Amino acid sequence: MTQALRQLVTFDEFVAKYPDNSLKRYELHDGAVIEMPPPTGEHEQIIGFLVGEIVIEYKRLKLSYFIPKTAFVKPLNSESAYSPDVLILNQPNLGNEPLWKKESTVSCAESIPLVIEVVSTNWRDDYLTKVAAYETVGIPEYWIVDYAALGGRRFIGNPKQPTISVYSLVEGEYQLNQFCGSDHIISPTLRELNLTAEQIFQAGGV
Repeated sequence: MTQALRQLVTFDEFVAKYPDNSLKRYELHDGAVIEMPPPTGEHEQIIGFLVGEIVIEYKRLKLSYFIPKTAFVKPLNSESAYSPDVLILNQPNLGNEPLWKKESTVSCAESIPLVIEVVSTNWRDDYLTKVAAYETVGIPEYWIVDYAALGGRRFIGNPKQPTISVYSLVEGEYQLNQFCGSDHIISPTLRELNLTAEQIFQAGGV
């Protein structure tokens, strides 16, 4: 489970002090510093697979994208900062990001074509908190990769099964499409990406 490490802090206090231990990851949720659960090997394999496939695709399309090792997404006018498992950034727009150079932080939708969260024990953050936050920022596309079917039944159905939820921004609101098994992922950002849900899950040995 995630846990708060101290009383409420501002974003500036957060980036000045955390992470104070490079072996741990933290996020800021409405002023509360949250220690993220340590990733499993399966979790890391899926992230690595997705990064490899996505990089190949955006290079093939000659898009000016890149994936940072560590960066935060900060909704404007909030004391929150999220560190997605996979964050695709639009490099030409980073000059419009006031927090990028010093704090590796982005807030503009134009800078963030796609974010991906790979579900772990803090699944409520992915399905509730971050859906709302990324929609507020205006991020065009958000994936939740629930390879171990950890999410609640109201999110992935009953009986639960490994599911990829793709949220696409339409007129300011997220519309949801879900993919399982041999379903081909439909990505509005990477329209020719040729991946099935099963291929992604198998990358983690699922």
